[in-house]
Amino acid sequence: MRPHGTPQRLEKRRRHAIQLLKTGKNLSAVARWLGASVSSVFRWYQTYREQGLKGLRPRRIPGRPPKLSRSQKEALIQLLVKGALAAGYSTDLWTTQRVADLTWKHFRIRYHRDYMGPLLAQLGWSYQQPERRARERNEAAIAHWKRYRWPALKKTAAAGRAPRVPR
Repeated sequence: MRPHGTPQRLEKRRRHAIQLLKTGKNLSAVARWLGASVSSVFRWYQTYREQGLKGLRPRRIPGRPPKLSRSQKEALIQLLVKGALAAGYSTDLWTTQRVADLTWKHFRIRYHRDYMGPLLAQLGWSYQQPERRARERNEAAIAHWKRYRWPALKKTAAAGRAPRVPR
């Protein structure tokens, strides 16, 4: 398992191990001092003997390279900011499937809709869900009810009831 710390801090740790070995300390003493395994210290020393200090530098963490380049991600953000209506959809709601279709249409890169959520989060976009509201909704009546009726209900319900005791 990879130890905690930045790549630069881990490189400093490896260099420190080499310095300690050069002063005459044995592998197990250096390993105990740094909180590493003896095999790791031995591997660092072998790498140092073969490649020098350059071999102790941090390496990129392997993994699959991203499908979208940085410039493509910025272009995707610009397309998303314009809205779904500008992209040709009937509503101004972005779904993960719509964003996946957009990436295919503009960049010829295919993503599954389930991956678009994490990708959008990486780009700084959060998951939103539209509020469900009835078309018959009367905002004035709702405001009146909240202002006058709800406080009266709240006061009478609390006054006529015995206090709740937690179990």
